[in-house]
Amino acid sequence: MSRLPYHADWPAISAAIPLPPEQEQRIEEILTQLTLEEKIGQMIQPELAELTAQDVRDFHIGSALNGAGIWPEGNRKASRDDWIKTVDAFWEASASRYEGRPFRIPFMWATDAVHGHNNVRGATVFPHNIGLGAARDPDLLRRIGEATAREIAATGMDWTFAPTVTIPRDRRWGRYYEGYAEDPEVVHDYAPAMVRGLQGDAGELTTDSRVVACVKHWVADGGTAQGADRGTAVCAEDLVRNIHAVGFFSGLAAGAQSVMVSFSSWENRANYDHSPDTGPAYNYKIHGSRYLITDVLKGRMGFDGIVISDWDAHAEVAGCTVGDAWYAINAGIDVLMVAGRDAWQSVHRTACAHVRAGRIPEERIDDAVRRVLRVKMRAGLWEKPRPRERPLAVRADVLGCAEHRALAREAVRKSLVLLKHREGTLPLSRFARVLVTGSGADDIQKQAGGWTLTWQGNDVTLDDLPGATTMAQAVREVVGDARCTVDPALDHADPARHDVALMVLGEDSYAEMRGTMKPWSTLSYAGLKQSYARDLDILRRLREQGITVVTVFFGGRALYLTEEINLSDAFVAAWLPGTEAGGITDVLFRAVDGTTGHDFQGRLGSSWPRTTRSHAVNRIPPHIPGYRAPAEEQVPEGEHEPLFPYGHGLRMVDASPAGLLPLDTFRDPTPAPPITGPLEVRGGAGTGFVFRIGGHNTWSRPEISFTEPTDTLVVRAEPLTEPDRPGALALRFRGPGLPAFAYAQFASGDPADLRGYADAGAVVEVAVRVWERPTEALFLACHDDYPAQPAVDISEALAELPQGTWSTVTVPVESLRAIGSDLRHVDVPFMLYTDGTARLDVGRVRWLEPGTVDAAT
Repeated sequence: MSRLPYHADWPAISAAIPLPPEQEQRIEEILTQLTLEEKIGQMIQPELAELTAQDVRDFHIGSALNGAGIWPEGNRKASRDDWIKTVDAFWEASASRYEGRPFRIPFMWATDAVHGHNNVRGATVFPHNIGLGAARDPDLLRRIGEATAREIAATGMDWTFAPTVTIPRDRRWGRYYEGYAEDPEVVHDYAPAMVRGLQGDAGELTTDSRVVACVKHWVADGGTAQGADRGTAVCAEDLVRNIHAVGFFSGLAAGAQSVMVSFSSWENRANYDHSPDTGPAYNYKIHGSRYLITDVLKGRMGFDGIVISDWDAHAEVAGCTVGDAWYAINAGIDVLMVAGRDAWQSVHRTACAHVRAGRIPEERIDDAVRRVLRVKMRAGLWEKPRPRERPLAVRADVLGCAEHRALAREAVRKSLVLLKHREGTLPLSRFARVLVTGSGADDIQKQAGGWTLTWQGNDVTLDDLPGATTMAQAVREVVGDARCTVDPALDHADPARHDVALMVLGEDSYAEMRGTMKPWSTLSYAGLKQSYARDLDILRRLREQGITVVTVFFGGRALYLTEEINLSDAFVAAWLPGTEAGGITDVLFRAVDGTTGHDFQGRLGSSWPRTTRSHAVNRIPPHIPGYRAPAEEQVPEGEHEPLFPYGHGLRMVDASPAGLLPLDTFRDPTPAPPITGPLEVRGGAGTGFVFRIGGHNTWSRPEISFTEPTDTLVVRAEPLTEPDRPGALALRFRGPGLPAFAYAQFASGDPADLRGYADAGAVVEVAVRVWERPTEALFLACHDDYPAQPAVDISEALAELPQGTWSTVTVPVESLRAIGSDLRHVDVPFMLYTDGTARLDVGRVRWLEPGTVDAAT
């Protein structure tokens, strides 16, 4: 890896793909012939589910995208031909819009192909970036980029929102695995390699086998305080530039034609309010940062391509709404990714109105459209035929082809990091009797992770990923069915009847905020979820049997796994390898001829935590003189010295030092605060609580209104008007098969220490009126993370209540503590969850000591 230069100021970037003067002149000629409505149309990018071909004609739309989980006709099994037909229909609609005009503007289709063409069934799925970073192989990245570009082009698409060049600095962040490494040196070398793979050079970009790349997310999204997704970075500009922007420097120098802006904020005096006399004060969201977008990226750095927003992200900028993006446009956003149909039409309408009113300068619009036309021209879209006629689109042998799958398998082999090895454990014999156990033993979701066909990747099956191989399948292919026993929960297998146990554990699949840990969360794998704790129990049972144990960890970040490592003879971090588990067995087992076929070569791209609290421990960047860790990070020394440092990785000839690794024995000695009376959990203005709905496809967790009904896919909530029951709600859980929860959260978002209620023998008392009994278990919890965290089933108690009559259900707080609820950090003191249907009214909710007398329940 190269040693990085230190930048005392923002560097000017000499882009690798210029545009000849005659083409720039052609762009200006087109620009002068466009109406304002046509210009704004080039700046708006709706998504497939909210756009029709007629919309493209009516609103002059210049590009569209498909997000994760959005497929033609809503069909997750949509074929390559279905995709081509869909993209081609929008291309044709756009072309027809310019019939009879002396010019035309080609349509451009974008997709989120972040680890292969991962939204399309049958495409090759590569390891996520955290694994590729461990491989330390820029040429591998270039080849993956080339393969991904071919598969994107084979479905008629033009543009991918990759690579992600974030520098993740806090393991609590749900997008941690989207970064290659915590240190910018890896990203500095990887960004240009992936860009060149996707785009090629100036000539190759115009060919059928390349697509437009996008470096994202500008900038410092990996540096937010406490790892908050869409949170706030408060670090100095010097660190934004020399840590978080490094991948943009090298990616843009390689010719990346677009940059996506981050949802996050940068709180710094330099990040000024560009319109201080208009509307509310600027809230530091980077989508509204004229300093970072226009002054720095476009000005000092000289970027002349497209700056695109993230999904509806303009709506989070002060002064904007989902249907009005004026402040973000004036900050320098060129293309607005707007999902909802009403929203993108409103953005089009309000932008036109703002230009006519002088609130958005027409020169700003011209700058944006000029950049869009420039990128389309550099990509050769004027010369390319319609999608269905392109050379790769007429071939049926590109998507998921054997060559690309072999490359993915190679990437898996190279990304594995051996953290512990007892001499002689590896490689395993192909004739060994192998027990494959653990929660990840036969789980393609844990293996592939988020952004795999669907957004979260937590509902995909092997049927969704043709040709995919789980660990259990890969082991069977090596040792044969007769020598392989698969028992994920270790319910029935006898470990003593096997030569080795292959223990496969790992995080459940997640993406973005769904994987973000709360600020007070532990990094302990076994402490995060009940199912993870069962993995640790299995390891303990295996150790008691004296069997050789090789543990493979799937996950999007380094976690505290010290006991699990101690219980293993060999421990391998496999990250999120995708669909090719054969790449893991290639390394774990001997080759057919009995030799070591492949050795480990991966090295940690992130420091491995020594304690359950080492959330933000990172290597000190050697290229920054006098570096001091910012307040939101932990210095990598003392108790936070990494268990395994950045760059660590054993080979099979290496043996770990004898003895056990030290366990983190820290226990917070803070006593439980005494309770001062009942905790009243009630909704409505001024109560100190916010009620929300979450569940299946309800990622935004909308707030429940106490003045009008709140209707979602999974729950309908309606305020009751009974005067003696203020804040009461009528709840209808819509199931079946639609996991849903309604909950109350402290409005501050901060947790309360409620251990004192358990010490005092208190109960959670819920006033409830049942209209339709639950058809499935209905759980009560003191968090918003069931089924990951524990809960108490109250469905039987509800079933015994008289229908249509107010009654009371009580749950001892001690029973919540006994099943593992974290009462030290309670930010959600009341939550109801079910997979089924139910209709009930919820009135007063209280945490109170026994014997409290108050009839108003």
